[in-house]
Amino acid sequence: MNRVEEFLNYLRTEKNCSAHTLKNYAIDLRELTAFLKDGHPEWVKEGEVQWERLPLLPLRAYLARAHGRLKASSLGRRIASLRSFYKFLAKRGLIQRNVALELSAPKLPKTLPKFLDVDEAFRLMELPHGEGFEARRDRAILELFYSSGLRIGELTALKTAALDLKEGMVRVQGKGRKERLVPVGQKARAALEAYLEVRPQIRVQSGFEDFVFLGKRGKAIHPRVIAKRLQDYAVQLGLPKKVTPHMLRHSFATHLMNNGADLRGIQELLGHSSLSTTQKYTHISLDKLMDVYDKSHPKA
Repeated sequence: MNRVEEFLNYLRTEKNCSAHTLKNYAIDLRELTAFLKDGHPEWVKEGEVQWERLPLLPLRAYLARAHGRLKASSLGRRIASLRSFYKFLAKRGLIQRNVALELSAPKLPKTLPKFLDVDEAFRLMELPHGEGFEARRDRAILELFYSSGLRIGELTALKTAALDLKEGMVRVQGKGRKERLVPVGQKARAALEAYLEVRPQIRVQSGFEDFVFLGKRGKAIHPRVIAKRLQDYAVQLGLPKKVTPHMLRHSFATHLMNNGADLRGIQELLGHSSLSTTQKYTHISLDKLMDVYDKSHPKA
């Protein structure tokens, strides 16, 4: 097993990284390995990159080649992958000098999360019409997104055993396979109960019996299907913005913040490991406070 595969195995077995995270690391590091084998064979021996001997210059050459074709965020991800890989090598005593620490990441523009206002969110929840399987499923998905602030991967991976509709709770496996309990509001509970009544109409394929949300072919619904249906609903409403599943998560957090929820409470609900990640929502809340101030204060 080469060093890259050792690292990926470490992430899989010891760090419990998600499949999505593993896929990104694998793409970045295998692309780098191919670049070094093709363009810098002097650092390759018997088909393997000699990471312990590799200087900084070939790494910079790899990033320079990627610079012209990648967004700053994608380039930053590659640098983060390199740093994590070299940190792993250093901890295992496989390199003496961590040259990845000398790589500088591009500065990313600070952008506030995009979200729906309350009226837009309510109108979206009401849109899936009818009482058939797809309409009930889509209503349950939209309500659960907005009620509980789940990530798309958390929702599609949800198992029936994780639902406790009597208590109004759902057990979610988040990033790093960390579990958290999240409340489910009354509207979302009702939508889930209605969907679960018609779920047996679908002939479930082997291996997918426990998944809450199914596609028409009896497998766990794919994130792309949810994203496409959500955007179709947004178009029907005439919303002047692209609506994504993550926007519903942002809407959940922003509306909680704007209604006085505690920042640490929101952090727990979202499953953020760091409070700094949650703090981006305070900027949105401050914008609302300033708007109220400007409209209401006699001296504003």
